[in-house]
Amino acid sequence: MVQVGQYNTLKVVKKVDFGLYLDGGEAGEILLPKRFVPNGAKPDDELEVFLYHDGENRLIATTQKPIAIAGDIALLTVVSINNQGAFLDWGLMKDVFLPLSQQTTRIAVGGEYLIKLYIDERTGRVAATQRVERYLSNDELTVKEKQEVDLLVYQKTDIGYKVIINNQHLGVLHYNEVFRELEYGAKEKGYVKTIREDNKIDISLGEAGYKKVETEAEKILRLLAENDGYLPYHDKSEPAAIYDFFGISKKVFKMTVGTLYKQRKVELTQTGIKLIEA
Repeated sequence: MVQVGQYNTLKVVKKVDFGLYLDGGEAGEILLPKRFVPNGAKPDDELEVFLYHDGENRLIATTQKPIAIAGDIALLTVVSINNQGAFLDWGLMKDVFLPLSQQTTRIAVGGEYLIKLYIDERTGRVAATQRVERYLSNDELTVKEKQEVDLLVYQKTDIGYKVIINNQHLGVLHYNEVFRELEYGAKEKGYVKTIREDNKIDISLGEAGYKKVETEAEKILRLLAENDGYLPYHDKSEPAAIYDFFGISKKVFKMTVGTLYKQRKVELTQTGIKLIEA
């Protein structure tokens, strides 16, 4: 059975002047308009297409890549508004609808909003909702500590940024873990730092554990080599200055330099670090 709002691999049934018809099984034949037909496509070929409904409620196929698919949470831009709701650009010719009943904030044309794409049970169409948190739960976690995860910046709070983890859970990225401003809806890579007893999740940016030390160690050695073997940064340097130059937190900097010192690759001075020539 085909899945609306998802990528499907379908066989070409026949070629017509205005495109290709694909085998949609119980859904019948589905049109792939001519403008989206790959060069050389012919009957019996299998094509990966995205399925959605057109303005006349017909199931249609496209080889365009939407910004998000059903089930995803994404930052989309409002292109028009009417009395029933708003239309958002999701990268396809037909915009996705955000019903008035699914809006939680004042919506403006040109504004960007985090939404969840879902299949409307009544119409079977892909629709959008701002009621993102109803689809998120920390009751049963699918992540563990030190695991790398995908993050979406959701909200700024008193203690840090509330982030959406893998489109499934909520976590907190505390301000002391961040040394730059994060924009609403920004996508980041991070890792699960701590899972508390109540299943609340603390997040850090970047990679966890020894992987991070190894990666940043190589960066520091390269920067030393590019700056005549000396850099004016040490354990008393300002965190912001370290982040601006190395792109890492002061904590990671100290941990990495400590590792390099133990390996006798760098020498520590009162004013910075020096490369020990091999």
